[in-house]
Amino acid sequence: MIHAVTLPDRGAFAAWRDAARRAISHRIAPDRIDWQGGGLLAGDPLPDRPGPHRPRVPAAFLALAESVGWHTAPERFALLYQALWRLDAAAGDPLSQADPLGRRLHLMAKAVARDIHKMHAFVRFQELPADGTRRSFGAWFEPTHDTLEPGSVFFVKRFSDMDWMIATPRQTAVFRDGALRFGPGGPRPDLPEDASGALWATYFRNIFNPARIKTTAMRSEMPLKYWKNLPETRLIPDMLAEAPARVARMHAAAAQPPRPGAASVSARYRAAMPRPEVPVDLPSSLGAAQAAAQVCTRCALCATATRTVWGEGPAQTDLMIVGEQPGDHEDLAGRPFVGPAGQVLRQAMASAGIDPGAVWLTNAVKHFKFTPRGRQRLHQTPDRAEILACHWWMGLELALVQPRLTLALGATAAFALTGREGPHAARVGTVETGLHDGPVRITWHPSYLLRLPEGEPRDAALHQLIADLRAAHQAASIT
Repeated sequence: MIHAVTLPDRGAFAAWRDAARRAISHRIAPDRIDWQGGGLLAGDPLPDRPGPHRPRVPAAFLALAESVGWHTAPERFALLYQALWRLDAAAGDPLSQADPLGRRLHLMAKAVARDIHKMHAFVRFQELPADGTRRSFGAWFEPTHDTLEPGSVFFVKRFSDMDWMIATPRQTAVFRDGALRFGPGGPRPDLPEDASGALWATYFRNIFNPARIKTTAMRSEMPLKYWKNLPETRLIPDMLAEAPARVARMHAAAAQPPRPGAASVSARYRAAMPRPEVPVDLPSSLGAAQAAAQVCTRCALCATATRTVWGEGPAQTDLMIVGEQPGDHEDLAGRPFVGPAGQVLRQAMASAGIDPGAVWLTNAVKHFKFTPRGRQRLHQTPDRAEILACHWWMGLELALVQPRLTLALGATAAFALTGREGPHAARVGTVETGLHDGPVRITWHPSYLLRLPEGEPRDAALHQLIADLRAAHQAASIT
């Protein structure tokens, strides 16, 4: 016996899901169902009530099936039922792309997703006359698949404060007074030209870069089938024809010397900023040194950092702790070791019996070096030139604080204090002679601990940091 199922044009997937549940609950095999209605040889309808079998299928199948349901291939629902039957029978994995059926279904879902993306990119609204206070717009689009319903969700979210209509050959979406409904499609409506069309054409012409023309890529991203409904495409032939001459003019303009006054904006800004005079004489106190450091321009980091982050602590102390550079939190607060790594350091100092207020805390480099990533500023390690540029300030701090021992946190601080490089792990826990002829104990930087996975590696590094802090404190306290 063959069962014939006729699915509606609208809501086809929901109707298929209901029919597929009833069919598989009666264990009706895929070859006994005609999902296209049977035609001239119409079979019997499916049973009205569910059968005794209760299939279990993964959620991934339902998501894939809904996407495939928007495809226009006539066999899509028959293929989906084959996959459902095999999942229920544990006959292979029809959701895998290594399976021929799974591969075909995934390709269909991919085609639907691509069609929705093209709809979002290539729908062009034109303003329509409106009776009320809400503006009204209309558009014509020709999708490859039945993607108007899933594709319209994007426009509801983006244009919820206006009324609009998207007409296609098979369906029409109408959004009015905050409610979305769908009706039958038809031929292209007569949409009036509006002022925004000319504005869009002007914008499109001005953002066109003739030096980056790749017609193959252009046609791949903007297939020719959409061109007839895009107002900007009528400009493309002329822009392509003009491209060689425009590129030649761009090259000629680039070869000319810059106009007077075209210096770097940041350089002009910094030159115009009022600043206190940098003292000619060597600062004789930590306060004077801090004031001088605030206007430091010894390297390029001063151009992007918020401020110079000077050290803090007693004017004279037996122990100085030196890190690499300020982080994002330190740059904003103007104080050393207040960010996540600073919290690790202060907790380790507490474990070692050290009062943070009794030591001098500072960094080898006084400005924050970073790479912007959206709203974030990602830490970058200072290079050799930047470390050497800050040697003057580091030496000034050592001369004024006069610590008995200095603890270097990390490789950058070890290089700044000793002038020597090498595998950092081998130097951890050792004491070397610094450029100032004083002892320098070397240990891990707290930020290194934050990068380690939780567990034994991090615990071992933390134990070493605490041990080095305790040893440095004891050595510096010996009179």
